[in-house]
Amino acid sequence: MADTGTAPGQQTSVFVDFATSPAQYKHWRLDIDGRVARLSLDVQEDQPLVPGYELKLNSYDLGVDIELYDAVQRLRFEHPEVGAVIVTSAKDRVFCAGANIKMLGQSGHGFKVNFCKFTNETRSSMEDASAYSGQTYICAINGPAAGGGYELALACDHILLIDDGSSTVSLPELPLLAVLPGTGGLTRLVDKRGVRHDHADFLCTTSEGIRGNRALEWRLVDQISPRSAFDQAVVDRASETAQKSDRPTSARGIELTPLKRHINGDQVRYENVTIDLDRELGVANILVAGPTEAPPGDLAGIHAAGDKFWPLALARQLDDAILHLRLNETEAGTWVFRTQGDNSLVAAFDDALLQHASDWLVREIILYLKRTLKRLDVSSRSLVTLIEPGSCFTGTLLELALAADRCYMLGGNFEDDHSFPDATVRLTGMNFGPLPMVNGITRLEGRFLGRPEAIDAIREKTGTGLDAQAALDLGLVTFIPDDIDWADEVRLALEERASFSPDALTGMEASLRFGGPETMESKIFGRLSAWQNWIFQRPNASGEQGALRLYGTGAKTHFDKGRV
Repeated sequence: MADTGTAPGQQTSVFVDFATSPAQYKHWRLDIDGRVARLSLDVQEDQPLVPGYELKLNSYDLGVDIELYDAVQRLRFEHPEVGAVIVTSAKDRVFCAGANIKMLGQSGHGFKVNFCKFTNETRSSMEDASAYSGQTYICAINGPAAGGGYELALACDHILLIDDGSSTVSLPELPLLAVLPGTGGLTRLVDKRGVRHDHADFLCTTSEGIRGNRALEWRLVDQISPRSAFDQAVVDRASETAQKSDRPTSARGIELTPLKRHINGDQVRYENVTIDLDRELGVANILVAGPTEAPPGDLAGIHAAGDKFWPLALARQLDDAILHLRLNETEAGTWVFRTQGDNSLVAAFDDALLQHASDWLVREIILYLKRTLKRLDVSSRSLVTLIEPGSCFTGTLLELALAADRCYMLGGNFEDDHSFPDATVRLTGMNFGPLPMVNGITRLEGRFLGRPEAIDAIREKTGTGLDAQAALDLGLVTFIPDDIDWADEVRLALEERASFSPDALTGMEASLRFGGPETMESKIFGRLSAWQNWIFQRPNASGEQGALRLYGTGAKTHFDKGRV
């Protein structure tokens, strides 16, 4: 995707663009053979995202992972025939050395944290495809898999390890770098694979790794095979898995065409999403436009619309907008969401999604909306929603209000402007299950923990336009100021937010957003990410004499032995 205009105020050393396509890949090869796809990692050492390091031994940086995320998305939408995906290395006797250490050593704290978060989200999207899309990921480890390389394997449903006497799996971050396996490795070992605590402890405190039969006995891999039979074992496993998939063998996929995005000064514009930056206040004002016409009348029409079908177009644009703001506008600490459009049209699109939810494409669109809203939930930004006359916070778009740390809804109308009718919100079936958070429950369930009667009362209002007082009574919004107080209350709330420590806000918001049950995913984005965030700032890891800085120099790190 080519941008026009400039991007002043960007907060990273390089402007990160998340758009790519297979024709642009530098580090991955995507091959399709009937029901099986093969994603081969072939990192080009001299093609890092930014200068200053070489990507040796199939180590990766954010640029490598952007390509992987794009490939996962395209496999889901463009290749409905694919039922199994093999993830392997194109290099002989090397699988992946994990995240590039020189890259981590030279990156600022915020970039490291955002890199780990995006990588975690990409791994989770692979697991989501295996669990819900009938597109199962299988990892073929054909050489040493260290750190993030093994974490990539852990995101797959089945792991085959070549048994050649030298290939190992390892998570050596703690002994070598004084940090953690930051992309879910610790959590996936115990929660997903059921590796014993003591076995996991040994793995994570040794740098040599574990090979062969012990890796299999300890549940670190699912299958081992000698080099002479390895390739055939991989093919057999993938073919067997693909045959069990419910994805259609003869359906045509839809092309994910390049997004249209225009950056001009403090504004970022997509077709359905517009961002206006208030840099002085540290606010990103995000306007989401609802659909302008009714959805296609049948399933064939949805397929014909392709990536122009409004819910899919919205998911893609909002997804890119969130990533852009997270990496390139780190000082926009508060995101303010507004919508504009017709509640009835949004409801009609939600109804179309629910009516055709068993179709492979519609299923993928719903899953993409789910993942995009999850990405919003785990973003380290204050989320505020403003519901005003002309808004269309209905169903899927109402999730933006339910995700917010605070939601303001105008009581009545503006005294001097009656261009639009009074604001209302409307619930649809999309609010009651299809779009869960990372902890596995809906945002309504998270809002009313232990109060099923409150959700029952809300469910009874599905399809009804609710004014400000009704929305407040049901607990859907936080405050309903009238026209006289609206501007002052919103202004004061945003100014107050800007006056607080962003570090403390991040910790508070992450702790409050995900009440209730824990899942593997919520542990990764909550507990593990929080610890890694802190550890990345500690001198033992990132100081001038820290392990990340000294790695590869031969110098020994002298740790501060005090436990905090």
